[in-house]
Amino acid sequence: MSGHSKWHNIQKTKGAADAKRAQAFTKIAREMIVAVKEGGSGDPRSNSKLASVIAKAKAANMPNDNIKRTIEKALGSGNTDNYEKITYEGYGPQGVAIIVETMTDNRNRTAGEVRHLFDKYGGSMGVTGCVSWSFDRKGVIVIDNEDEELDEDTVMMDALDAGAADVEPDEGSFTVYTAEDDVAAVSDALTAKGYTLLSAQVEMLPQNGYVKLADEDQAKGLQKMLDLLEDNDDVQNVWHNWEDAE
Repeated sequence: MSGHSKWHNIQKTKGAADAKRAQAFTKIAREMIVAVKEGGSGDPRSNSKLASVIAKAKAANMPNDNIKRTIEKALGSGNTDNYEKITYEGYGPQGVAIIVETMTDNRNRTAGEVRHLFDKYGGSMGVTGCVSWSFDRKGVIVIDNEDEELDEDTVMMDALDAGAADVEPDEGSFTVYTAEDDVAAVSDALTAKGYTLLSAQVEMLPQNGYVKLADEDQAKGLQKMLDLLEDNDDVQNVWHNWEDAE
């Protein structure tokens, strides 16, 4: 599982604590509403997708009242939110693989905006499945260890006892990997043991590790494209196999 671009995701999560906090909560709420509708239940014990989104929300410090209100809204008979999940795939410079997961109420608008950003920054849209075949869906939980006070063996034991598949130490953090449906249960168990989570969500991880771009201009263009994609209100997640994104 090595090669996960940890700091990219950590920094995006920390960004939710400042100017992007409201936008991050809006996107999580949208994901929660869809999970309730698709799963047919507002109870995370019987709706694994909802449980995963709640784990993501808690790690992003979304208040419990917000989570409760969002679920109640999704269950309400007057809720007319109708979001469609659409995934776009394509390539950045030098064949960097990019997956853009969206939730939209206007397919044409979203497709046009995503395609524009690919074209503007040296990328190209591909057909469904053109790059996703080389990614795996995994639960990824990042534990805060900024003060370097956590003992690696203890974290490893606690994570594996909670049902994790693997743990990787890194400077200032530990990354815990789980099966897709286990991320909620493992994150709850780790939180109960007193760990502070920086993120907890299902991610798309490249099977063959991450790649680098030698051309600085291409790297800057790709970073700009990824940032603008993530800032788009319709975009929920952007996954890629570029190592240097921060």
